[in-house]
Amino acid sequence: MSRKIILFELNEVPFKVLDQFCKWQPKSALAKHLPKCFQYETRTQEISSLSPWITWPSVHRGVNDEKHMIQNFGQELSSVDRDFPPLWELLRRGGVRVGVCGSLHTYPPPTHMTDYDFFIPDTFAAGSECFPQNIELFQDFNLRMARESARNVARGVPWAQALRVLLHAPELGFKLQTLTDVAGQLLSERAQKWRTVRRRTFQSVLAFDIYFKQLARTKPGFSTFFTNHVASSMHRFWAASFPDEYPEMGYSNEWIQTYRSEIDWTMKITDRMFERLVRFADINPEYQVWIVTSMGQAATQAAAVETQLYLVDLDKFMRELGFESHEFSQRPAMLPQTNLITQPSATGRLADSLRQLQIGGQSVTYRQKENGFFSIDMGQYNLDTASTRASLGGRSWSLEELGLRNVEIEDKSGTSAYHIPEGCLFIYDPRDQSVKTGRPTISTLDLAPTILKSFRVERPGYMARESRLAGGV
Repeated sequence: MSRKIILFELNEVPFKVLDQFCKWQPKSALAKHLPKCFQYETRTQEISSLSPWITWPSVHRGVNDEKHMIQNFGQELSSVDRDFPPLWELLRRGGVRVGVCGSLHTYPPPTHMTDYDFFIPDTFAAGSECFPQNIELFQDFNLRMARESARNVARGVPWAQALRVLLHAPELGFKLQTLTDVAGQLLSERAQKWRTVRRRTFQSVLAFDIYFKQLARTKPGFSTFFTNHVASSMHRFWAASFPDEYPEMGYSNEWIQTYRSEIDWTMKITDRMFERLVRFADINPEYQVWIVTSMGQAATQAAAVETQLYLVDLDKFMRELGFESHEFSQRPAMLPQTNLITQPSATGRLADSLRQLQIGGQSVTYRQKENGFFSIDMGQYNLDTASTRASLGGRSWSLEELGLRNVEIEDKSGTSAYHIPEGCLFIYDPRDQSVKTGRPTISTLDLAPTILKSFRVERPGYMARESRLAGGV
């Protein structure tokens, strides 16, 4: 009989952080159970660049970006879904009961969404459609909070919407402890405003409660849960947790002391999630818990960021470049990117404009895909608002005139850690509690065919023929 699998997608966390956390917290669930897990160092096989919206499709589809060509949120996926379907769809077609929660590129949801035990798209979804339908109340709230807290965390709370979610807390699956922790978080922000950075993590906490209720209720053969809360903290606060890794330190001692425990704190949240899944698997030993990261992070440079440039008014930006509102529509993106789709008559004109556009004398980076899709990168650090101009041909604008804003970064965090190809996979099996040794290296492309094989679902010919996973299935 096939083993059931929980695929816990812990975005970008490397073994360095896992091992360090076990030293920081020797009584944690991870410290207790990690030695008993099958462990593998994973390596991505990407050709273009390392970004989660690229590496996760490779994990899910068993092919790298050279084939799936997914590089942006909001990208048209109908052709790639046809040629290289995601793992959950292949399993569903093979008769496996499946649940999905938050995995990237799950919007728009499939037209046969009700064929899944549950289906909750990612936080870059353009709409709140979910199955079961009652989860849409939370998803609508979740999407709003995610968009308002992309870089600086929004201090306000949409209370009317939050109260509607709260009224449905039991049926959604929120634990009393979770609600108490959320209330404690809001109170702690009053005393120490910097703690607002932790709000991002509580979105994952709430989503995990919903996922866990659906997992326990339906007990699917295969399910996914995605969380970015540790990755977000590592990007921002690696220099505070590991200050000795930088030849030059651009942050003050006060900044380091303020944020030194943030990675540890987010990992404690992960540890609680992991512990719940371990307990679930112990009670239901037909399950294995697979924790996978798709890639990792490592130190870059420790440079304080005072401001970062964002495109905040796409309508104004496009109007100034000579486009009418009916010629484009915005798509979800993670700042500092802006994604949009143009009408065929506007596609060539926008490409010409972006090729010539400069900010402060530097060309703007963008990517163009099929069907009029564009992804525009801003994000320039520490520009002088008064003197920096945007220019195109003979025209010139201030940043504000072009719909751009030089946003003050409240926590002064830059990207003191960034993506590396090496990630990790570890597998908890309640039926094998022996201590394991070694961490052989495998490709992230090994996961999909291995999981298909474990469920006796036929592997598509384009996937790797053999997996190097020696155990855990």
